[in-house]
Amino acid sequence: QVQLVESGGGLVQAGGSLRLSCAISGRTGSWYAMGWFRQTPGNKRKFVAAVNRNGSSKYYAEPVNGRFTISRDNAKETVSLEMNSLSPEDTAVYYCAAVEVPSLSSAYYTGIHEYDVWGQGTQVTVSS
Repeated sequence: QVQLVESGGGLVQAGGSLRLSCAISGRTGSWYAMGWFRQTPGNKRKFVAAVNRNGSSKYYAEPVNGRFTISRDNAKETVSLEMNSLSPEDTAVYYCAAVEVPSLSSAYYTGIHEYDVWGQGTQVTVSS
């Protein structure tokens, strides 16, 4: 069973940057399409960014497009989310997610129910 562990969250001022990392273990990371989601108290978990299994295709939610960058290093079994120009509206718990895909798949996924493995989350707080 694959396991995901997020890191890199913290407190940052508005306009600042953070880089989140998701370490993949238990199975070969390149078998999985990956995504990042975020959740605030009392609200549903929302899609942030996704990448396909070889990193060639990426997709972003509109609120973060142009500010966030998702990337993956299959040799290091990690997926990262570089977050720039952060605003208080980006404050949330950020979750890494994975879904196993066929070897020739180039798909990425944006739906929460399309993923079946989740990390424990990492808190990102942006102060104004």
